[in-house]
Amino acid sequence: MKLVSKDYSGIGIDYAQRVVSGEIDACKLVKQACQRQLDDLEGAPARGWTFSTDCANRVCRFIEKLPHIKGRWKTRNLDLEPWQCFLLTTLFGWVDEEGFRRFRKAYTEVPRKNGKSSLAAGIALYMLCADGEPGCEAYSAAVTRDQARIVWETAQQMVKAEPEMQSYYGVEPLAHSIVVVSSASCFQPLSRDADSLEGKNPHVAIVDELHAHKTREVFDVLNLAMGSRRQSLLFAITTAGSDKLGVCYEQRQYVEQILNGRHVDDRYWGIIYTLDPADDWTREASARKANPNYGVSVMPDDMTTLCQQAQRSAESQSAFLNKRLNLWTSVGTAYFNMLAWQNLCCNTALKIEDFYEKRCIMALDLASKDDIAVSLKLFHENGKRYLFAKYYLPSSAIERGNNPNYDVYAGWARAFPDKFILTEGNVIDFEFIERDLLEDRAKFDVREVAFDPFNATELSTRMLKEGLPMIEVGATVRNFSEPMKQLAALIVSGGVQHDGDPVLGWMIGNVYAKVDAHDNVYPRKTRNENKIDGAVAAIMALGRNIVGGGENFVSIYENRGLIFM
Repeated sequence: MKLVSKDYSGIGIDYAQRVVSGEIDACKLVKQACQRQLDDLEGAPARGWTFSTDCANRVCRFIEKLPHIKGRWKTRNLDLEPWQCFLLTTLFGWVDEEGFRRFRKAYTEVPRKNGKSSLAAGIALYMLCADGEPGCEAYSAAVTRDQARIVWETAQQMVKAEPEMQSYYGVEPLAHSIVVVSSASCFQPLSRDADSLEGKNPHVAIVDELHAHKTREVFDVLNLAMGSRRQSLLFAITTAGSDKLGVCYEQRQYVEQILNGRHVDDRYWGIIYTLDPADDWTREASARKANPNYGVSVMPDDMTTLCQQAQRSAESQSAFLNKRLNLWTSVGTAYFNMLAWQNLCCNTALKIEDFYEKRCIMALDLASKDDIAVSLKLFHENGKRYLFAKYYLPSSAIERGNNPNYDVYAGWARAFPDKFILTEGNVIDFEFIERDLLEDRAKFDVREVAFDPFNATELSTRMLKEGLPMIEVGATVRNFSEPMKQLAALIVSGGVQHDGDPVLGWMIGNVYAKVDAHDNVYPRKTRNENKIDGAVAAIMALGRNIVGGGENFVSIYENRGLIFM
């Protein structure tokens, strides 16, 4: 295996400098990862870390000796791109005063076709063969055994194709493991359906496609098992996903906090290749920005074809945004265009106080007494609809174990105490909602209050007696199909505006469509914890807005008075 002499650490630092300067177009999160490395080169030695160019170069030198095992390439062996040199040299170059590696956990989020399986296989083989770890246990871990075998089989084929490597390191590619007999080391695929996840002592664990993990089981077991080795590495590599309440998005948010300086963790490294909120995903420049291997393993003509398909189909769009641009959506087949919701519809300057005394339609979704209830206002002015929502839930919903979303709900309750209201007990106290409805009547020109009769009969009766114009809107395809389609069109055109409410955005993003034989649509959710109550309330309010003629809406109550139940 011929020695390749390259200054990989210099290539990595040059990449970081070019990204930070803007010479290489990259998203904010990549810029922050690069800036972190540049800052560390100045400040990390004072914290006890040394950047070893020997360690940084060694791992890259090893990986470039490995062969390509799929497709046609200009070179027989892997040829690391600058972004890969940056990743590897940063991750492996930093050591403590005893020479042990600084980073013990890493999170890499990158779109498909950017060579992540080859990179992950190379890291695993380096730590198996060349890291000097006796009894090394290396694992490629995923939800299913088939997924876990992807990185492992890539490594196996690399070893099979390199007899010189087998001889030099004494590494043997067996049917179900890769072993180095002299050091009692092995590399195996590992999945949740394996006989047991316990009892592992990993030196390296590659967790592939972390976004697909529905539970924390695999990640947590491996994370907790890492403690007994001095420089073990848990390396999670994934594309974006749709489950924003899962372990993957949790790790992503943690990395974001590290990168933007809100949290300090010298043992955790991460990088996320994606787009910025203002980017137009239909442009070629965006595809290049999100894909660091654009023009290398990511083919421009393929991206153009997929982008064109995504512009014609909501289902194709969700997959394209997730897998090829690394944008998180709330569900795999999201009905509403969430990029437009964020980029065209978000106006953080909006204040509810600016709409006092103006006409509005309200909608209530009280579908559950032990989870979130929603009260939403819709204003229609100057050709646009403006949405403001308020949420109610019992305090028991934020207690650990009582609700799968308890920690997210607790965070919203702390961040938005005036719009995310906790009521005491284990069911919602509807008196809070009724009190706020009466206050809203005093502040706004409330033309109607639409409500689903499920769970709302008594409340609607009391509010009718108080003089509120309550309108029953049953949860039927007839009532929901047209306004749901209209809401989708308004989002794409920017015709609906919101104040950046993250709760409403989450609920809008959780909606997928049930479509019948007549092309009618109805809002559904893929999982019970993916709530859509705010979206349902918006659809109800828009439906009443359409029936009433938009901005010139006149309630029937102005002509014939109230109907008491």
